[in-house]
Amino acid sequence: MSRVANYPIEVPKGVEVTLDASSVKVKGAKGSLSTRLNEAVDVKQEENRLRFVARRADAHAEAMAGTLRALVRNMIVGVSQGFTKRLELQGVGYRAQAQGGRLDLQLGFSHPIQYKLPDGIKAETPSQNEVVLTGVDKQLVGQVASEIRGFRPPEPYKGKGVRYANERVVRKEAKKK
Repeated sequence: MSRVANYPIEVPKGVEVTLDASSVKVKGAKGSLSTRLNEAVDVKQEENRLRFVARRADAHAEAMAGTLRALVRNMIVGVSQGFTKRLELQGVGYRAQAQGGRLDLQLGFSHPIQYKLPDGIKAETPSQNEVVLTGVDKQLVGQVASEIRGFRPPEPYKGKGVRYANERVVRKEAKKK
């Protein structure tokens, strides 16, 4: 039984939730998002609360109720507050610069990397070694951060590379003579 689906979602002021037969649409101050409903889940709206109930008593339906509840909650948080991921660049000559819908990265390769940001994602560079990604969609912000980190993940000997702001890189000891 899903314990996540048992907790209702409180819809804050300024957020509008629209339920259709096959989708949930959430609209707020920062934007709007929508997701498809699973046929195994019933969504009930009571004033400013949303409840998710499995239509059947099998494990799949109950799991989908918890999953859908988590997705809708992330949508509500996204349109009201937004999501942020911070990346740090560590290494000699590693730097980043945000230019409109593009992120220019110097990561020690012979060429600069020009990463085109998808719609709905904004990048800021408070310093040359820091990138701040913001957006409404939690999955998309995490995906973009992962793709940028994937260009040069932190290596275990010197720790150089792109890492999340609070990521801890386990360092290895160098080969002894």
